[in-house]
Amino acid sequence: MSRLIVVSNRVPMPAKDGSAAAGGLAVALQAALQERGGIWMGWSGDSSGDREPGPLSQLQKGNITYALTDLTDTDVEEYYRGFANRVLWPICHYRLDLAEYGRKEMAGYFRVNRFLAHRLAPMIEADDTIWVHDYHLIPLAAELRQMGLKNRIGFFLHIPWPPADILVTMPVHEEIMRGLSHYDLVGFQTDYDLQNFAGYLRREGIGDDLGNGLFDSHGRIFKAGAYPIGIETAGFAEFAERAANNIMVQKTRRSIEGRDMIIGVDRLDYSKGIIQRLEAFERFLTSNPGYQNKVTYLQVTPKSRSEVPEYEHMQKMVAEQAGRVNGAIGTVDWVPIRYVNRSISRNVLAGLYRLATIGLVTPLRDGMNLVAKEYVAAQDPDRPGVLLLSRFAGAARELKGALLVNPYDVEGTANALARGLAMSLEERRDRWSMMMEHLLTHDVSLWCENFLRDLVLPPELRPERDSRIAS
Repeated sequence: MSRLIVVSNRVPMPAKDGSAAAGGLAVALQAALQERGGIWMGWSGDSSGDREPGPLSQLQKGNITYALTDLTDTDVEEYYRGFANRVLWPICHYRLDLAEYGRKEMAGYFRVNRFLAHRLAPMIEADDTIWVHDYHLIPLAAELRQMGLKNRIGFFLHIPWPPADILVTMPVHEEIMRGLSHYDLVGFQTDYDLQNFAGYLRREGIGDDLGNGLFDSHGRIFKAGAYPIGIETAGFAEFAERAANNIMVQKTRRSIEGRDMIIGVDRLDYSKGIIQRLEAFERFLTSNPGYQNKVTYLQVTPKSRSEVPEYEHMQKMVAEQAGRVNGAIGTVDWVPIRYVNRSISRNVLAGLYRLATIGLVTPLRDGMNLVAKEYVAAQDPDRPGVLLLSRFAGAARELKGALLVNPYDVEGTANALARGLAMSLEERRDRWSMMMEHLLTHDVSLWCENFLRDLVLPPELRPERDSRIAS
């Protein structure tokens, strides 16, 4: 079995006791790396200032070598804060109004990918399989190919992929698509993302859909497919059951005093639809006054990319919106919205999910949204809660038992909240069982296995035309 090399912008380092970092993705990838032996490489998160970064920092844990590199201040500003988060992120989330394209940032993005490729290449052996993750590193395979590497290289995108009309507004869209063609397998979260990818190739006349998941573009034949990412479902369900006894969870249970709790958990990001969600909750309370003082909405929103001005502005907007609703509707003994603007441990979150009558997951656009899946997995089978889910989250393609909402429709979301709170226990169980059965089968381990199987499948087992895949 060939070694596996994982490359991502940031690397979840193992705890000092050697245990895997929290989170299903980290657990699954570390398990795959441990089985095969290999390397996990990425940015350390630190800056070397104006100096060139020193040698790679390497840590060996079992069969895994963690390899981290610093970046210069200029690299961080242009590659990470600039092109990745001010161009690719908003465009992939359909927010053209927030994209700030600059040629300097674009050059920095490709320069850092070239730098990472040169740092990675000396560690690669001839039969290694390479798996690159997310939008920060799209050009990495092209840089490795330029250096003569012929390894199997796969890419998985964790965020949405937009349709052609949106993608072509980015001045370097052709270079980005050319970069993807250098992978042997390109993975997306949903079939919709895959359709958008294929539609761009067809519309721009730069590629052909050969069928069986094969595409011909920029002189290469490669595979692309939908690989919906899962969670460690069974493990998280057990984790949530134990977390119900957590002191903080028990304090929360006592503090809501028999009221129903609605929970939202999101990074502070404009793609998450938090402002629209707060408006919908306010509309629900004003339209259904009988629920006032009988329901509490807990919004947990850790800060995200606070160095980017758009996020700092959004933090202020969310806090002001929550304060306004509390001031207008709250009473001396009841605060409608509890807004927590910091990280909460995964253990506490699991218990809070289980405590909540409704999981409110309403992003304006999301690649998958694992909060939705964790909320379902955390539920008490005897008295499960109701998942209200945006139809624009990738998870909506799988979780058929959710109440789907349009987050732009404030009135519709408010009505869905009323329906969820009034839903019979029998219907809640039926809906939850359908979703849980799916999540138990399609967990993160299966996602990992499926992607790697399709990436390393030997030529004799591939479709006939797949044998033409270029080096």
